[in-house]
Amino acid sequence: MKIAVIGTGYVGLVSGTCFAETGNHVICVDNDAQKVAKLNAGELTIYEPGLENLFQRNTKEQRLFFTTDLEEAVKDVEIIFLALPTPPGEDGSADLSYVLGVAEQLGQMITSYKVIVDKSTVPVGTAEKVAAAIKKNAKVDFDVVSNPEFLREGVAVDDFLKPDRVVVGTSSARAQDVMHRLYEPFVRQGNPIYFMDERSAEMTKYAANSYLATRITFMNEIANLCETVGANVDEVRKGMGSDNRIGRRFLFPGVGYGGSCFPKDVQALHKTSVDNKYDFKVLKSVMEVNNKQKHVLSEKILKYFNNDLNGKHIAVWGLAFKPNTDDIREAPAIYTIENLLRAGAKVTAYDPEASENMKKIFEDRVNFVEHRYDALKEADALAIVTEWSIFRTPDFSFMGELMKEKVIFDGRNLYDTELMIDKGFYYNSIGRNTVELRKNHVN
Repeated sequence: MKIAVIGTGYVGLVSGTCFAETGNHVICVDNDAQKVAKLNAGELTIYEPGLENLFQRNTKEQRLFFTTDLEEAVKDVEIIFLALPTPPGEDGSADLSYVLGVAEQLGQMITSYKVIVDKSTVPVGTAEKVAAAIKKNAKVDFDVVSNPEFLREGVAVDDFLKPDRVVVGTSSARAQDVMHRLYEPFVRQGNPIYFMDERSAEMTKYAANSYLATRITFMNEIANLCETVGANVDEVRKGMGSDNRIGRRFLFPGVGYGGSCFPKDVQALHKTSVDNKYDFKVLKSVMEVNNKQKHVLSEKILKYFNNDLNGKHIAVWGLAFKPNTDDIREAPAIYTIENLLRAGAKVTAYDPEASENMKKIFEDRVNFVEHRYDALKEADALAIVTEWSIFRTPDFSFMGELMKEKVIFDGRNLYDTELMIDKGFYYNSIGRNTVELRKNHVN
């Protein structure tokens, strides 16, 4: 099949590359000429495990192309995917200007039947708005389909090639046939393609992400209460997760959720409820708790140092909002570092992939290093914000030699508290008893 993907951001680039992997002819469009030039030169513009090999193979075999020419890209294709940004406004609403702007252009350009697919995460009713925008200028038949993505950064290639399910919203039998042919190679093991109306498909994406965000937020509240009453959230999590009505996933406490999906989608679903005069009390609580949770780690550090960080050197491990990505959108590390700097601390930070993106925010206010242990030299404390695998089994003896004080604030509960006792660290984590230093710490 011949496919155009408009937008080469995270969703567009992963989608286009994976569609090409099943033998389709895919042309990706972006109005950023510099980005297109990099992609045509064989340089990926995002970090995603497993994507590089697929990208190189499909560009080499001439199944995957990149251009800035929208009209030329859509001329001969059967399907057009809209993978455009929908950034949140101040009120939480999704900005549809990019999507609707391209839709109006498509109405002027298409000369034969096309299936136009909303791949971006968009509010309920967007398919109708896109159809109206195209219809202003279109002289041929077309169908607008809602096909939300469910890609997890860090495992997006596997998610796309072997999806748990595919959701397609369409009221057109013709479009349904096209979408079934497109996705059939991805569900050969029997995972379902759910066909439903467009509004239900749009709601499904927001409902799924908001529910997962709610689970994370609930566990953060449980963790905070565990600290207060002297319980261990790790044991509580295991006890809960063994119940097959609940399951084990998304029960890990931490310093709040971030990224490109959960914050934006929760806000957008809440805005939809407000616009429709429905009081969605749970979502309001989720947003309130998550915003507070992003400050928990810095508050612990401030308390330890008696609210005086002047002259203190704090090392930070982990900047991306989650491991295996360079995405820092709404990353808890941003809030942690900003609070530390505001309190007078010197911050040295390390992340395997996200440092360059974080430099754009903090510039020379933070010292970014290329090796994890370099961040620890003469540090008064270490703050762990992202659970990269390389942080899980460090050389604690070497760490103790590098640091002024053996003090760790762990926002992801990476280490066993008994081990930290043996290693002689002060160890403060989330929802567990704090391990005290064997000697009094020095302020």
